[in-house]
Amino acid sequence: MPDQSGKVVIVTGSNSGIGFHMALALSGKGARVTLACRNVQRAENAEALIHEVHQDAEIEIGILDLADLSSVSAFAKTFKDNHDRLDLLINNAGVMMPPMSRTRDGFELQFGTNHLGHFALTGHLLPMLENMVGSRVVSVSSVAHNMGTIDFDDLQWETRRYSKWGSYSQSKLACLMFAIELDRRLKASGSNVISLASHPGWSATNLQRHSLVLRVGNLIFAMHPRKGAAPTLYASSMPDATGHLYWGPGSIGEMWGSTEKSKIKHTAMDEDVAERLWKVSEDLTGVSYLS
Repeated sequence: MPDQSGKVVIVTGSNSGIGFHMALALSGKGARVTLACRNVQRAENAEALIHEVHQDAEIEIGILDLADLSSVSAFAKTFKDNHDRLDLLINNAGVMMPPMSRTRDGFELQFGTNHLGHFALTGHLLPMLENMVGSRVVSVSSVAHNMGTIDFDDLQWETRRYSKWGSYSQSKLACLMFAIELDRRLKASGSNVISLASHPGWSATNLQRHSLVLRVGNLIFAMHPRKGAAPTLYASSMPDATGHLYWGPGSIGEMWGSTEKSKIKHTAMDEDVAERLWKVSEDLTGVSYLS
């Protein structure tokens, strides 16, 4: 990773798992990193662990609950009030396969947290990113996007029988489509900001805590979260990463291995669906940006 001294970075969901290792690596290269997390104590524990490795790391903590749009707007306002620049936003936080539940605003939890929360956060912070040449937004998706469909008739699982996996796959397809559509809109507007996406393959984190099968699989098959963080760090910092939209592990179904260009399912490239998803996301979150 190139030197990151002077850069200001936000990593959502950075108190554990791959998000923690993103923050650890970026701070070790000199970036000033905000740990954007729901739980103060867990964020403080992560900060202490980072300082054990990098004593001079510049770490800040910001309270962010992506399942609450008022928390998203409050975090963004506080950050803007206390910083004069933002070079990198990593939309990493997420939930995976919980029991059926809803966000504070009434959205299905996975779609509301993984996609809508980050959609709103990026919209609030984009003016700061616009001020920095070469700034980036990196949205973390998943190989699960390959199984996803955007069901506009029932985005919030109000009429269908709830499927944990179906909902997760839809949310991660939405994350990838958001990154691609944001890239298209940024380029069309002549913006300085770069939008990319990444995925961690199969990494051993507490994201899989709601699935016994995945928890057992973590013990046998999964990569260390440090390796799972690598594709996002590559997309976040490497000069040649801008030549491809989506990065992830390159071996055996893109579940393991070193960082390579990842395949994007054709449904994720559908501009008509992406534009409709963008409009729906603006309507649901009340956040509008980039025509």
